[in-house]
Amino acid sequence: MDRQWKDAKPDNLTQQIGVLTRREVEARLLTPVIEALGKSFGKADVVKVIGDTIVEIARGQGAELALAMGGDSLEHFMQSLQFWSQDNALELDVLKLDQQNLHFNVTKCRYAEMYQDLGMPELGCLLSCNRDYALIGGFNPNIELVRTQTIMEGTTHCDFRYTLAR
Repeated sequence: MDRQWKDAKPDNLTQQIGVLTRREVEARLLTPVIEALGKSFGKADVVKVIGDTIVEIARGQGAELALAMGGDSLEHFMQSLQFWSQDNALELDVLKLDQQNLHFNVTKCRYAEMYQDLGMPELGCLLSCNRDYALIGGFNPNIELVRTQTIMEGTTHCDFRYTLAR
């Protein structure tokens, strides 16, 4: 598959409009595309391809984010969360932040609310949560994320546990 879009100028749209607005625009565009392609090629196959593509994009965005933040430490990553939290999109409860660990819970997620309000709650994980592991892998491949639950899946909070390998 031709991937010329990967050679485009760096993507700084997130820094300009925030992630919540970006995800809503993406969801409004992708939902009818997923539905139309699903009718022609089977929804499961289409969702798989889109999910794989989003992961690939997120990995590249993670690398670009590290450059934009001036480093790839957990402190730099913590600072980058401002883009995801813009417009009160997330409420975070930071449990631990040091050179080796960044642990926090998301206690309010307007992303989950937005997908629900748009009538597409089943796509929230695919279009948003699906990115998290690849994004941190692109940001710094030595940082591991463990997350066992998300608000998008109906739990009370998301539990993000980032650890820098020694």
